Amino acid sequence: MPAHPGRILVTHVGSLIRPPKLVAFLRRIESGEAYDAAAYEACLRDSIDEVVREQVGAGIDIVSDGEFSKGRNWAFYIHERLSGLSTRPLTPEEAKDPLTQAGGGNDRKAFPEFYAEYDAATGLGKRLGNRFVCNGALSYTGQHQVGRDIANLKSAAKKAGAHGAFLPVVAPASALPGGKNEFYEDEESFLFALADALNAEYRAIVDAGLIVQIDDAFLPYWHEKMVPPMSLGEYRKWAELRIDALNHALSGIPEGRSRYHLCWGSWNGPHAFDVPLKDIVDLMLKVKVGGYQYEAANPRHEHEWVVWESVKLPDGKMLIPGCVSHATNIVEHPELVAQRLVRLARLVGRENVMAGTDCGFAQSPFAKRVHESIMWAKLRSLSEGARIASAQLWGRRSAA
Repeated sequence: MPAHPGRILVTHVGSLIRPPKLVAFLRRIESGEAYDAAAYEACLRDSIDEVVREQVGAGIDIVSDGEFSKGRNWAFYIHERLSGLSTRPLTPEEAKDPLTQAGGGNDRKAFPEFYAEYDAATGLGKRLGNRFVCNGALSYTGQHQVGRDIANLKSAAKKAGAHGAFLPVVAPASALPGGKNEFYEDEESFLFALADALNAEYRAIVDAGLIVQIDDAFLPYWHEKMVPPMSLGEYRKWAELRIDALNHALSGIPEGRSRYHLCWGSWNGPHAFDVPLKDIVDLMLKVKVGGYQYEAANPRHEHEWVVWESVKLPDGKMLIPGCVSHATNIVEHPELVAQRLVRLARLVGRENVMAGTDCGFAQSPFAKRVHESIMWAKLRSLSEGARIASAQLWGRRSAA
């Protein structure tokens, strides 16, 4: 993490709403249409320059590239950077299996009418009919893409005078959710081979002087697909293997240059069956990073701040709670943001708290969760709330 400046720093989860000029290119690329590659790269650089400048203007200290180069989404971008993978349609039996991407889920069973409308409105239904298959040795082939992402973000952050910058990448548990292993001898071998491949991307980012953020929405989300019929203990065993694989992927990555983002899938739906934070907080803290990001602003999880009354944050670690939500168009009041930060800081220490968001504001390049103007209003409110909290926690009238 960057050197602490004697105030609460402000960041976010990563994904920001793409500008129309960039979306036009991404739609052509996704559909396989011809496009001008040089014009696309120029548009991408310009768009990242602009969004980083806007983040700094909104008071964000640790900025991202908005995940603008990820054509599919925050997780499945990695499929274009790995060898040994293929995709095929789900069989009718697999479509019913809760451990495939499309199958099951207690939320979907309880609210089928909602999800029928939601999938149609978001376009998610079109993306749920395929299964990822590992049918060869996994290796990382995305050196060009990650090198481009690093160069674009570093250049934009320098121009804008950002305090720091991070690139979000995917965790092993979220890279191939429900994927079928047809190559490795067992699940553990498959996951650790995937971890070895992902390590190349993680290393490239930190070697370039950026912070690497590991996104892992599927790890907690899979609980509501598995339990019941499985038990909490069986789910935890499943999750522990994936945490072990993630720590393997983090080999050689300095904890001070890394952070972990955990959420419950974060689509704007009921989330009535999310696993409680108290049941997985120990697993989160096992991840060998310097900071932990998690949902703390939405009405399903805000009450869980009390977890930190009994759970000790390990020395040298940072909590980055969501203080504004990506899932509602209501703009949180800065005083509410400050209250959320102050009550946590008084439990774990003011130097161990950074202000963040629950999740990204764009579910994919084509699906935004709030209006763009509201996204920026939320980020400005987040920054103002951090200033108010800093003044209270450091005993000053105003924070630097």
